[in-house]
Amino acid sequence: MNTCFAPCPVVFDLDGTLIDSAPDIHATVNVVLRQRNVPPLTLDQVRGFIGGGVDLLWRRVIAATGLPVEAHRDMVAAFMARYEDANALTRLYPNVADALSVLADRGYPLGICTNKPLGPTRAILDHFGITGLFGAIIGGDSMPQKKPDAAPLRAAFTGLGADPHSPKGVYVGDSEFDAECAANTAVPFLLYTRGYRKTPIGQMLHTANFDDYGQLPLLVEETVAIS
Repeated sequence: MNTCFAPCPVVFDLDGTLIDSAPDIHATVNVVLRQRNVPPLTLDQVRGFIGGGVDLLWRRVIAATGLPVEAHRDMVAAFMARYEDANALTRLYPNVADALSVLADRGYPLGICTNKPLGPTRAILDHFGITGLFGAIIGGDSMPQKKPDAAPLRAAFTGLGADPHSPKGVYVGDSEFDAECAANTAVPFLLYTRGYRKTPIGQMLHTANFDDYGQLPLLVEETVAIS
């Protein structure tokens, strides 16, 4: 049994886990496409492209729209110029704020590990007034590696005081990238089922799953107890 000295760090993915940001990402993608006179994509299409970071998002957009691959750099630059301020349509998932407050009040160190670039990550956390809850924030451009590589998640746990070589803690996410990252880091993974995953729940490697953040504090305590 792995001992996790209480309170354990709890690290969260962001898009599709704490926030439903797909509507803003969708709107921003279509603004950039419109500048190229390219027909807009649907919300469902763009939602399916989220998870691997901005570069992968735009590789998928370019493939879906038939744009030349050489347009990638310019499209990413145009997108990033608008992305940090794209928060009008983004929402916290229900009960997220309460769950984070409960975990923080119980002494759990909280962190973020996301493939979203660090600038927009901090901007959206500031927008919702929750930045101060997180003792470590790792974005998709914080280091050379991105999820599902273990390095970003290890960095988040290390920033919260965990052993950098064998971190103990819990990762909360919604996607295949998150599940693989947790497995690569050898930490329990709690799957939020109302996010952006494409794979059936039963086919994803996870310790437990939940669809309501009201369930999360108890689920964390149960997961820590058996870790």
